[in-house]
Amino acid sequence: MHNLKRLLYCLITAISTRHIYLYISLVYILLTREEALKGLTSIDLDLTRLLIVRFIREYFTHSGARAAIVGLSGGLDSSVTAALLTEALGKENVRALILPYEGVSLKSDIEDAISLCESLGVKYEIIDIRSIVDTVRRSLEGSLGTLGKITLGNIMARTRMILLYAYANCLNGLVVGTSDKSEILLGYFTKYGDGAADIMPIGDLYKTQVRLLAMKLGIPERIVSKASSPGFWTGHLAEDELGARYEDIDCVLYALIELGLSPPEVTNAIGIKEETLEIVLKRLTKYKHKRRPPVIPRIQRLIMRY
Repeated sequence: MHNLKRLLYCLITAISTRHIYLYISLVYILLTREEALKGLTSIDLDLTRLLIVRFIREYFTHSGARAAIVGLSGGLDSSVTAALLTEALGKENVRALILPYEGVSLKSDIEDAISLCESLGVKYEIIDIRSIVDTVRRSLEGSLGTLGKITLGNIMARTRMILLYAYANCLNGLVVGTSDKSEILLGYFTKYGDGAADIMPIGDLYKTQVRLLAMKLGIPERIVSKASSPGFWTGHLAEDELGARYEDIDCVLYALIELGLSPPEVTNAIGIKEETLEIVLKRLTKYKHKRRPPVIPRIQRLIMRY
């Protein structure tokens, strides 16, 4: 209300069109700065929880599936997703797979995943994927040479998805993805790996919001505060690879996507470093293909024109 009064006062007292434009721009910047910084954290967590739980329940009812299959890493996103699934479907209808790669996956992450399953009452299986991944790696290195760590990491992610879908097939279930909106927009996931799923319950929540929801759900603090990691190699951290903090990335994404600001307006309104804005803009463009289904040439339409 205070900002609205300021805006009206500026408009009334403006003595030229130029001044009106200037006043509107100044107040607009003030408003968007406040919204970008507070909008992320002012989300109604109770309503968010209710809507996601309802979405899960209705989707499974209409699909006829009997079980939700979810991969648990011991991290933030998968823990929140598992908790929401349990609330929506009941613990007896959720099956968790813990899929570490020996030598890379942290023992503490595995322990956190097990602890969460036990607290939720969810049945879980632990399958070490190293033997599967290493078999694929050896088969490829004969013709491709030593695989890079990104390539190997993507094989890990796709191996996990193979196992999740195998369980879904056998149990008449659906694979539930755990990616959040920040990761999806940035393309920070493996195509046909962790990016492959039947539904993604937290896919419209930014990482910052998922962290807040985790606290609301009673997820243990050690998981809530844990640094995000795809776990492709020892010491692999998401923010190191991305080159910016999620808090800053989320502010940029929120301003661009939710508030509809242009890149110059984002820089002026939020005060984010230009390097962070460039990181986000580059990834939004470069990895757009990850957010789309395979491109198909519309041959039928073209034929009809001739």
